[in-house]
Order: sequence, then C-alpha cells, then structure tokens
Amino acid sequence: MRQIIILVSVFAAFIAGPSWADQKTESAILAAIEHDLPKALATLEQSVNINSGTMNFSGVRAVGDVFGAELAALGFQTQWVDGAGFNRAGHLVATSGTRGPKFLMIGHLDTVFAKGDDFQKFEPLGDDKIKGPGITDMKGGDVIIIAAIRALKNTGVLDNVSIKVVMTGDEESSGRPLSRSKKALVDAAIWADIALGFEDGDGNIKTAVVARRGSVGWALDVTGKASHSSQIFSDRVGYGAVLEAARILNAFRETLEPMENLTFNPGRIFGGTRISEDKTTSTGTAFGKTNVVAQTLHVAGGIRAVSPEQLAMAKAKMQAIAADNLAHTSAVLTFDDGYPPMAPASGNYDLLKRYSDISESLGLGAVKAVNPRNAGAADISFTAGHVDAALDGLGLMGPGGHTKNETADMTSLKSNIQKAALLIYRLSQEE
Repeated sequence: MRQIIILVSVFAAFIAGPSWADQKTESAILAAIEHDLPKALATLEQSVNINSGTMNFSGVRAVGDVFGAELAALGFQTQWVDGAGFNRAGHLVATSGTRGPKFLMIGHLDTVFAKGDDFQKFEPLGDDKIKGPGITDMKGGDVIIIAAIRALKNTGVLDNVSIKVVMTGDEESSGRPLSRSKKALVDAAIWADIALGFEDGDGNIKTAVVARRGSVGWALDVTGKASHSSQIFSDRVGYGAVLEAARILNAFRETLEPMENLTFNPGRIFGGTRISEDKTTSTGTAFGKTNVVAQTLHVAGGIRAVSPEQLAMAKAKMQAIAADNLAHTSAVLTFDDGYPPMAPASGNYDLLKRYSDISESLGLGAVKAVNPRNAGAADISFTAGHVDAALDGLGLMGPGGHTKNETADMTSLKSNIQKAALLIYRLSQEE
C-alpha cells in the first residue's frame, strides 16, 4: 500500500505540469548553487588529485574522508563500511532526514587509474575543459551530489526529504562476493523510493539513463577425446574439443545476435592437450600438437542484457546449445554473478520526463534516454529492482572516460547541480 500511495502521489504530478512550483524557493536554490560553485570546484580538484584506483585502499578511503567531511558538515550521519570482507577499501554511507520521499543518491570513490599510473593530476585545459583521472567517472558526480544537497540545505528545504548517499569504493572492480560488496547499496535501495545515479552516462548532457544492460561473466569448458589427428571425425574419436567449441560459439552468435540490446563476447580462449588458467591475471596457457586431437578447451566471456527476463532467456538458449554435443565431446557452461540489468521501467521514464522538464525550464534543452547499448553497467543496477523509479547519468559530463584523456566539460557542473537539486525539491513538494 505504501508503494502505491507513493506512485500515485509522486508520479501523477508528472502529468500535471510545473504550475505548482514555488518559484521563490527555486530561485533561492539556484542562487545558492551559483554562490557555492567555487567550493564545488575546489572539492573536485582536491579529490581528483588523490589517487583512488580501486586497489589503492588508502587512496579510496582518503577520497571518502573528503566527501564524508562535507556531508557531515551538512548534518548527515556518516559511516564508513569496511571492505575487508570483500577485499576492497569499503564504502561511504551518509544519511539525513526522517520525512518526505526517500532518495538514494549513488556515487563511487574509486577510479580505473592505479597508484603507479602516470595520469594523476587535475589539469585545466582552458575553454571550460579540465582533464584528470576520474574527473567524470565519477568524482565530478560525487561533487554534484554534495553541491545539490548543500543548496537544499542552505535554502531551508533539505528537511522536507530523506536522503541516503552511498559512494562505493569498488564500482570499477567489484569486490567478491557481490552479496557483501553490494549490500550497502541494496539495503539503501530497499529503504528508498527513488534512486539517482551520478555517473556521466554517455558523456552527453542531453541524455540520461533509464536502462542499463547487466554484465555477467560466463565460462565454457569443453572436453574431447585425445587421439592421433588421423582419426578425427571417426566413430571412435569424434570431433575433439576445438571443433565442438567452435560449433557452440557460432551457434551462440547465430542465436543471440538477433536479440535487441543483447550481446555476448568470448574474450579469452585456449585449448589443446592440456591447459591452465590464472584468473587473477586473466591469462592462460595451452599445450597441443597439430597431429593430436584437442582434449580440452576453455572460453571466458561476458554477456549483457537489458532486463532480467532477457538475460534468463539468453542463458537458457546458451545452455541448450552447449548440451547438444558432437560425438565424443562434452561441454559445461557456467555463469558468474555480475551486474544485474537496470530494466527500462515506466517509473524511470516518468522520472526522466520530470528531469527533462526542469532542464528545459532552465534553458538547457530537453533530456532524452540513452540507448542502452551506449551505457555500461553501473552500481545503480543493483538498486533499480528495489525502488519505484531510478535515473542515472546525472553527473559531470565529458569524453575520454577510462583513458588518459578523461576530460570534463565544466559547463555541465552547474547545470547538473541545478537539475538534481530542483528535481529533489519538486518531488518533495509533490509528496
């Protein structure tokens, strides 16, 4: 009943339009954002200059301390969730409010740039561009979260909502088991009504994310009958591991390729008479002779689907293909835990409509949904199934993510702080 009431009270107003809005308060929110932009920029520079590659635990914690101190100064209760149980630094969780709609605001502290990387510093380039490790993915998004909250606090409206901020320390390389490493996110989502993610989406301020494809690993282990190669195809020897693997992979391609927004990729393969794999380094070795039928083969890959139903369908089709073996061969297909899909739910589109209306009212133009093929997996995917609506891609925009050319378009900093703050404020008024 509670969820039904929330859906009716919050999302019915998406149709009603913005005539209810308290323009005086909104003007005050925008003025507060403008006033505090230098502080947001200083925090961004400070955090970018701290290396926080996922496995640099002290660096991840240091960035968490920077953001945690700012949230504590805004009245949030902050907690560091230790990551020892999943071999990561941990997560920052901050909570404020006991009334109004419940918002989960999602960021992450880690980057893809290791402690020894030579890409380490915040570098202004001119023309409203700044380069730096993790500046868009996603320390800029973290700064937008804090700046939007600060504007709501400074205009006296923060008490009308309940907010839980979760900034994870392992988004770029998830700790295992996922049941532990993502527990803080899932628990927060179960508590929340609405999830807002501050990744940079596809780097385009004209888009936001209503759907993300999940990312799940799979492994195929194929066994054949070792024999002299002159006997291959015979009733006694059959086809060997390599040809059976080729059959399976090609059948995967033929079956899965027509499915919209679903992709599978065999990223690593080795086979022969004997093989070995080191999963920690994603490497493998194989021994085999051209005159010996291959006895064993291993494939490691990934699959991306746009909904849980699509993923389940793809898994079933793949298992059926892997089980229909050529003579004297067998195959075992297994799937790992991974990022679940963020399905394109109607509530997400309703939230995007309101966000786009705000963007247009600010003179920034409409915001459209990102094609799921252009948005990778992200932490919000673990939350989307537990909330009434979710929207991602609200962070600092710019090209070059995950490369040494990661560059922020700083014109998007103020714009996206404004949109996030006004979105939360308007939804609090509807409630």
